[in-house]
Amino acid sequence: RLRALNRLQVTLQHLKMSKQTDSTAEVLLEKKGGAGIITLNRPKALNALNLSMIQQIYPQIKMWEQDPETFLIIIKGTGEKAFCAGGDIRAIAEAGKVGGKLLQDFFRGEYRLNNAIGTCQKPYVALIDGITMGGGVGVSVHGHFRVATEKTIFAMPETAIGLFPDVGGGYFLPRLSGKVGYYLALTGCRLKGRDVLKAGIATHFVESEKLPALEKDLIALKSPSKEKIADLLDSYHMKCTIDQEKKFVLDEHMEKINSLFSANSMEEIVKKLKQDGSPFAMKQLETINKMSPTSLKLTLRQLREGASMSLQEVLRMEYRLSQACMKGHDFYEGVRAVLIDKDQSPKWKPAALEEVSDEFVDNCFKPLGNDDLKL
Repeated sequence: RLRALNRLQVTLQHLKMSKQTDSTAEVLLEKKGGAGIITLNRPKALNALNLSMIQQIYPQIKMWEQDPETFLIIIKGTGEKAFCAGGDIRAIAEAGKVGGKLLQDFFRGEYRLNNAIGTCQKPYVALIDGITMGGGVGVSVHGHFRVATEKTIFAMPETAIGLFPDVGGGYFLPRLSGKVGYYLALTGCRLKGRDVLKAGIATHFVESEKLPALEKDLIALKSPSKEKIADLLDSYHMKCTIDQEKKFVLDEHMEKINSLFSANSMEEIVKKLKQDGSPFAMKQLETINKMSPTSLKLTLRQLREGASMSLQEVLRMEYRLSQACMKGHDFYEGVRAVLIDKDQSPKWKPAALEEVSDEFVDNCFKPLGNDDLKL
């Protein structure tokens, strides 16, 4: 009976999916051959994730994972500009002002989705063509394969809006080579094209215009195993010559990044940058001085702790931090300054690193009892 029930569920799901492919839906979920395909479809909003998209994608991934006829999952975005520029931050900020339930629901849903991708039993291929930031990193980086193109722009810019690099940033950032992840998290530095591969964020690099052909070949694979998918991606990757000769943009600074960003506290990082005095160090100092001091302290600790945690532990920690940020001042002020008034001059409270007490930081990491994230 169970098998018949499962079959019925799968059939119903297919019927529902054929409805879902109308081009106005915010996310398109379809099955082509043995591939489940997720298309983020809010090109005007740079495919930013909202709660309804998250609530559609999560059960679909779980369904495909159980479906013996689905062999791989592909995620991509529509439009010329972005794979996914992040979460729908403005909606969250608006809900926060009126005390809406969205503050719990959004982060809970998003992190559960990140975990579903990180634990997915089926090969998961993210085509990260265009802007890939924040929430867009969350729905790609935890999967098996991430295909960057010359149009990819990666960043985790959250410290500039009073947040922290969430969606599992505490897991993948400290695992990048040296202190690159700490540098990217604290400064919000953008990486483009092949550099996203060289930093260890993407697994493959393919020309943007070759992606439709790649997708077709992925769908056409007969009973695709992870190895077969890897071979196919490798073959496209090997043929791509764009920027092949170019050195990694951070190469010449790696020694400095590793020493400057290995300090135990934000104050110490700032001190080291000042003492170093090189043009590179001064530029980073200028950037860091614009960020929310609270966010910087939360982020540094998040990465240091996340370095030895499982993805699930990290997401639980990040959920606690997300709720702490929603109760504070800087997130709303950051969203105002960057996204609403666009004056780019947020007034942070507290305004200096020294004023963010260790006690305050500790409190942000405390368990939430029954309200903790359940995965």
